[in-house]
Amino acid sequence: MTSEPMTCVFDVVDGCTLHTDVYGAGGSTPRPVVIYLHGGALMMGARQGISTPLIELANAGEYVAVSVDYRLAPESKMPDILRDIRTAFHWVHEQGPALFQADTSRIAMMGHSAGGYLSLLAGHQITPRPTAIVSYYGYGDIMGPWYSQPDPFYCATVPAISREEALEGISPHPISENGHEERGKFYHYCRQQGTWPQEVLDKDPTVEPEAFYPYCPERNVTPDYPPTLLLHGNKDTDVPYELSVSMAAALQSAGVQHDFITIDGGGHGFVSNLTDPQVIAAEARVREFLKEHLK
Repeated sequence: MTSEPMTCVFDVVDGCTLHTDVYGAGGSTPRPVVIYLHGGALMMGARQGISTPLIELANAGEYVAVSVDYRLAPESKMPDILRDIRTAFHWVHEQGPALFQADTSRIAMMGHSAGGYLSLLAGHQITPRPTAIVSYYGYGDIMGPWYSQPDPFYCATVPAISREEALEGISPHPISENGHEERGKFYHYCRQQGTWPQEVLDKDPTVEPEAFYPYCPERNVTPDYPPTLLLHGNKDTDVPYELSVSMAAALQSAGVQHDFITIDGGGHGFVSNLTDPQVIAAEARVREFLKEHLK
């Protein structure tokens, strides 16, 4: 088994080539799969942003980890992004057993931030449903005030950005890989203006709220929603902690098996501090959760 990922093309759409990086692909027996979805507000990042602990689990032979690209907003919109996640999921089902010994009866979705959101979205938008979901500071709502109104934190801490400046990092064609530095201004502009929902769906949630309902996992939790682990810091200045509180409440109301880990004092991206005792304990719980549901 090699520590280097096996890179595959899983789709080409609108001239955009979509890749997967497969870690732990050299095993001889079928193993459960963790599909990883990167963060970046749906506007930034790429599959190389996979978490280090997950790579370590895959390289240890416990799971196959598949990190996937998806088209980014605003060049592509939510229906396109969801399509790419579905396509990647079905690619793992169809190609995974032969390519990397995937046991497709045991597939978890995992992601950080926007990747956590997409993992939660997969819980009701993908068939067959994932076996389990792990969401690090993800969110079950994309139309609330936190995204649809100017954000106090970004207005106070980031110099005002004009739309002209923001658009400098936007491509004239669909893309699936882009660095945070080039695109960060556009994201910050959206948070300062409260226009993120319009940029990812071309709809105004105050005018057409129903257009957002299918893309809000919190509104779509049913008793057959997959077992879910939520992790969130209560000092998160990017994705409010309350969004995981609300998602946990929706899971509880529907009787869905779930766990919710709060990192006291943790901010957005708390997992980067791998020496923090709370983070160490949280990662141990993630390993336990995967073992429980992918056994």
